[in-house]
Amino acid sequence: MSRTILYARVSTVDQNLDHQRTQAEAAGFVIDEVIADHGQSGVTTALAERPEGKRLYDKLRHGDVLVVRWVDRLGRNYQDVTDAIRHFMRQGVIIRTVINNLTFDGATTDPMQEAVRDALIGFMAATAQAQAEATKEAQKAGIADARAKEPVKYRGRKPSFTRDQLDTMRDMLAAGSGASAIAKATGLTRPTVQRLRDDLGAAELVLAKWDC
Repeated sequence: MSRTILYARVSTVDQNLDHQRTQAEAAGFVIDEVIADHGQSGVTTALAERPEGKRLYDKLRHGDVLVVRWVDRLGRNYQDVTDAIRHFMRQGVIIRTVINNLTFDGATTDPMQEAVRDALIGFMAATAQAQAEATKEAQKAGIADARAKEPVKYRGRKPSFTRDQLDTMRDMLAAGSGASAIAKATGLTRPTVQRLRDDLGAAELVLAKWDC
């Protein structure tokens, strides 16, 4: 009997995993089980090396559906993400994303369809890595700026958005989603989404100042 398993990952232990399940269920997925990694980097730690990521390789069987919010939940390293997706497809597992409802499986034998599928997988994995690298640079700049503006009173107001919300927004922007859809998915107001979208670097700087 096939199962639908949601794999969720948050980069820090204080982020909430419930949002990823709620978002998946709102998109119509019926989740049988959630496997989640807390505080695991998608950049430096391969999926198969994470405590719960290992379980995916053990649990997933032919016909199962693996649901992720977006491919960056699997990882933010191009080689690791593409290797993982291809491994699961070879096992007969179907991979589906909540954002844009994309489906990847190994069922097709048509070479043109395979080429299009593999190109899309590669593009999404490369985008996830590029976003991670851009975020890291923005965080470094924000931390440097925050340190230069000691004491703490210069941090300004505490941000009205979280790291998880900003990551979701960044992923959805990369997938071509509009402000209204992002607002609905993140719980942020549409004006807030538009403001953050116009200067993601400034948003990263704010989070860095508050160590978020």
